[in-house]
Amino acid sequence: METLDRVVARERRSDATALTVADGPTYDYHRFCTTAWKTGNFLRHQGVRDGVVVGVADDRTTQPLLTLFGTALLGGATRFGEVDPAGVQALVLPAAEADAAGVPAGTHRVGYGAEPEDPAVAHFGRDVWSENPSFPPVERDPETPALATADATYSHRELVEAAERVVDEYDVTAEDSVAVRASLAHPGTVVAGVLAPLVTGGAVALDAPDGARADATLAVESDSSDETAGARSVPADEAMPR
Repeated sequence: METLDRVVARERRSDATALTVADGPTYDYHRFCTTAWKTGNFLRHQGVRDGVVVGVADDRTTQPLLTLFGTALLGGATRFGEVDPAGVQALVLPAAEADAAGVPAGTHRVGYGAEPEDPAVAHFGRDVWSENPSFPPVERDPETPALATADATYSHRELVEAAERVVDEYDVTAEDSVAVRASLAHPGTVVAGVLAPLVTGGAVALDAPDGARADATLAVESDSSDETAGARSVPADEAMPR
């Protein structure tokens, strides 16, 4: 496995759990892969394609994670956190933030959660739900950028290889769930909290918006001092791509 599109490839669909939200929805691998494809089809309408960047809220919810994979399927790179709207093809934000965002001509806004008030803002939930639930096979160059920060970009290969190192070093298995408790703007969080469990067939675990903690066997924390009761801690800094 060298690219993010292989993480959501057709043959990986199963009834095993891929994503959980405390006191919220559960995605098995069939639903997660299919929704990632639908997200890619939706983002294509927002102009996402090879070489562009999509700005995404640093929000530990399902929509940003699905956007990561939908963007990767199209050859674009995701950047979590604050971005210059002039430097991205699309912004994916909570609806109120998407409504308020000032963007130049050609930059698309996507809101999730509540219905956006501005008709120029696409609604993630409604529009992704209505998309085609299939995606043509992708032949992606593993050196294609898939994740961007203010200082660097990381290729599909770098991200997957870093995730595989986390799997080996922390003995992550298909029986594990990994709680994401550090900023998605940190590449190590994406590697250890999202890609590592999915690469090995385990589950990503998200806390609920009301603060309820997800059950997990591992947790990605900001640093080694942030231990989570009942779970092994994976410091985000130790999961950085090399």
